[in-house]
Amino acid sequence: MAVFRIERFSPLPAAEAWHRVTDWERHAAQVPLTSISVPTGLPSQLGTVFVARTGLGPLAFDDPMEVVRWTPPAGGRAGVCRLEKRGSVVLGRASIDVLPTDSGSHVVWVEELRVRLVPRWGDPLLASAGRRMFGKVLDALLAAPGDAHG
Repeated sequence: MAVFRIERFSPLPAAEAWHRVTDWERHAAQVPLTSISVPTGLPSQLGTVFVARTGLGPLAFDDPMEVVRWTPPAGGRAGVCRLEKRGSVVLGRASIDVLPTDSGSHVVWVEELRVRLVPRWGDPLLASAGRRMFGKVLDALLAAPGDAHG
């Protein structure tokens, strides 16, 4: 399994950082050739399912995910979101934690991925690519309007 961790500090309050990093449809704007749908509807909550579709035409695949833990930040408490990836191509889990800090928030995103047809010896390459790609996604989601990322 490919495992990677990304951390970012943001001047955004924890509630705003949480809203941005759990706005699933907004993620698609940052990932090439990807669209995201939320068949269970909004707002997100425990049991919400969303599907990232990546690729072109017959070379596209679905990456369905389900929210299995949903605790937004409140009263100085960290927000915790856990996702289970249940696709035929991508399996695994992700966690997104948003911790309040004195100057804003600290976001920690951890992915554990298994991609079918990628041999285990490819896991370090997959983790490296995932760290770069999801790091850019997280930077863009947390950027202030008008920033280079936003």
